Amino acid sequence: MRKVADCRDYPSDMNCSLAISGEEEEVLRAASEHASSVHGHENTPELREQIRSMLKDDVPQHA
Repeated sequence: MRKVADCRDYPSDMNCSLAISGEEEEVLRAASEHASSVHGHENTPELREQIRSMLKDDVPQHA
């Protein structure tokens, strides 16, 4: 099942609205790189585990 990481679910002063979806490991990698490069977090195993714990199932939207 695809997963999604949505910045709106994380506390931030930037009011970032980015959402990343895909296979779990892809999302985890992209979200941790985004958290590091945009939000200034250190890309650590702890950060990746925190992000992993907050991933949600990506529910397909039907038109």
